[in-house]
Amino acid sequence: MLMSWSSAYFCLPKAEKEQYEKEEQAEVQHEILKKVSKGLPIYTRTGGGAMRYCDHCQVIKPDRCHHCSTCDQCVLKMDHHCPWVNNCVGFSNYKFFVLFLGYSMIYCLFIASTVLQYFIKFWTCFLTRDIPHLQAKLCRRRAAENCPQNQLPDTHAKFHVLFLFFVATMFFISILSLFTYHLWLVVKNRTTIEAFRAPVFRNGADKNGFTLGFRKNVAEVFGDQKRYWVLPIYTSLGDGHTFPTRLVNIDPEQLIGEQHNSKCALDGEAISHLSEGQAGSAKDGGPTVTVTVENES
Repeated sequence: MLMSWSSAYFCLPKAEKEQYEKEEQAEVQHEILKKVSKGLPIYTRTGGGAMRYCDHCQVIKPDRCHHCSTCDQCVLKMDHHCPWVNNCVGFSNYKFFVLFLGYSMIYCLFIASTVLQYFIKFWTCFLTRDIPHLQAKLCRRRAAENCPQNQLPDTHAKFHVLFLFFVATMFFISILSLFTYHLWLVVKNRTTIEAFRAPVFRNGADKNGFTLGFRKNVAEVFGDQKRYWVLPIYTSLGDGHTFPTRLVNIDPEQLIGEQHNSKCALDGEAISHLSEGQAGSAKDGGPTVTVTVENES
C-alpha cells in the first residue's frame, strides 16, 4: 500500500492541485499531470495515453498501482482483492499469498492421503453390506481383524470420514489450479489485472512490458536468495513504486535522455584521453597536431 512519504512524493503540489481541480478540460488536466510527473519514474499510461491519476486518493498512480474500491485506497502492484483473507493482494504480501496457497494445497493433500484408507474401507463396507455372498467372500480373503465389519463400526463417523475426504480433495484441486496460475504469473512477472488488461506504455499496450526473464521475474517476488523462497519471510525486491521494464518499453524521452547522457559521458572520456595525450606530448617535447574543421558555406 502507499506509505506516507510515498503518497507525498506522488501527490500534486498545492498550486497544481488547485489548478487541476478547477480545470474542466481533460487536455489541460493532462498537461498539469504531465508536468508534475516529469521527474517521477512512471512509464505506464491510461488507455487514452494520459497520466494515471487517482481522484479518490489524489495521487499520481505509480506503475502497476490500482485503486481498490473495497479497501478504498491505492494498492502498490495490486493483484486482486481476496475475500478469503479479507485484504488486497499486492506488492507487500504477494509472496505470502503464493506461499499460503502452497501450504494450503500441501495440507489438503496430507488430509486426503491420510483419510484415503478409511474412505476405501467405508465404501467397501457400503458396497458389500447388501450383498451377503460378496461380503462373506471378502471376509474369507482377509483375516478376522481386517474384516471391514470389524474395522469400521456402523456409526456416523463413516459419514464424517466421507465428508472430510471429499472436502479435502475438492479444496486440493481448486487450490492447485489457483496456485499453478499464480506461479505462471510470477514466471511472466504479471499481476492478475495485467493478465486480463495489458499495461499501456507510451508506445502502446504490452503484456510483457515488465518481463525481465525467468530468473529475474521469480526474484522480483521471492527474492534473490533461494533458501528463503519457501519461508514466510519478506524477501521481495524493489520498493513497490518503481519497476524495471524492458528496453523496448522505455519511454522515448527517457531513452533519448539516457542516450544523451551516454554520449556526454563518452565525449567527456574522449576529451579526457585527448587532454592526457596532449599533456604527454608536451611533456615529451613531441609535435602537437592541431585539426581545424571548416564548414562550407
